Amino acid sequence: MLPPLLHRVWVRLIGHLDGPLLLITASIMAIGLATVYSATYDASNRLLAQTVNMAVGFCAMWLVAQLPPQKLMGFGVPLYVLGVILLICVFFFGVRVNGARRWLSLGFTRIQPSEVLKIAVPLMLAWYFHKHEAMLRFRHYLFACLLLLVPFALIAKQPDLGTAILVGAAGFYVIFLAGLPWQVIFGLSAAAAAAAPFVWTMLHDYQRKRILTLIDPTSDPLGAGYHIIQSTIAIGSGGTFGKGWLEGTQTHLEFIPERHTDFIFAVFSEERGLLGNSILVLLYFLLIARGLMIAAKASTLFARVMAGSVTLSLFTYVFVNMGMVSGILPVVGVPLPFMSYGGTALVTLSVGIGILMSIQTHRMLVRK
Repeated sequence: MLPPLLHRVWVRLIGHLDGPLLLITASIMAIGLATVYSATYDASNRLLAQTVNMAVGFCAMWLVAQLPPQKLMGFGVPLYVLGVILLICVFFFGVRVNGARRWLSLGFTRIQPSEVLKIAVPLMLAWYFHKHEAMLRFRHYLFACLLLLVPFALIAKQPDLGTAILVGAAGFYVIFLAGLPWQVIFGLSAAAAAAAPFVWTMLHDYQRKRILTLIDPTSDPLGAGYHIIQSTIAIGSGGTFGKGWLEGTQTHLEFIPERHTDFIFAVFSEERGLLGNSILVLLYFLLIARGLMIAAKASTLFARVMAGSVTLSLFTYVFVNMGMVSGILPVVGVPLPFMSYGGTALVTLSVGIGILMSIQTHRMLVRK
């Protein structure tokens, strides 16, 4: 038994953290840190940087978990407005890196405003539907689609198709969970199919090439198909039990591109094999299942659609990343949650987990 003072401190520190979410998230982070070390063992500064990123992510998770859902709802409008303004600033004053204008320079550091919208868009839409819950009409869904379309178009214009897809998915999940009629969903699906030829002409050359090489990666083995070919070789060479930690030849001979970021799943697969992949997929399944349970038991419309959006967005991250690395989806810039190296996406995902913890914990407090 802890002394009373230490017990109060302990309860204050973890009282608003959901145990299952915390345990599963920490387990995936630990696996991710070991995999980042293997992928970048010749650059130890990245291991230290990722450790710092995870510490910042945990702090963000903890801070958000302390806030009741009512306060989280209040951040929806200001965060959305700020995010859209920053996206407009990127269009005019953004820093161009590798042909894409996605960053704003603050002098001492650079920020990627599109990451803010991954949280701001679902918060804004959840607030909007909660506000009009008693009288939802078709016009409300139409206006919500407009709210979603503005940041989606600005992000896609950068161009950053991967982030645009994630922001669009997060917003769509809120609209869907708020009760979007199936007739409208089928109508939008038909409209999207009809607009596909027009959208194809709007894509950049490298984006069209990624889709075409998905069908036949060998058509450009040293260009657009290189990523898919090398990642699938790494996954297949892992076999059932993998080659062992730090023993991946595709990884350490530097055949896998972006091996510590978007293609870290290929590194993990080569070293851990099918068995390791099964464990990792199980952890993600448990994380998503826990999030859906929280959404199903939420007591308000805001909490329900927000928890559902966060959880389904997490599923989208996992599905798109594993799909592109294994060659069943086009290559887009989507990290593997809590595994890929990087600070901005990790903090954004941690904030999402913090929102789930806030909804779950404060629901339990209300019940008590």
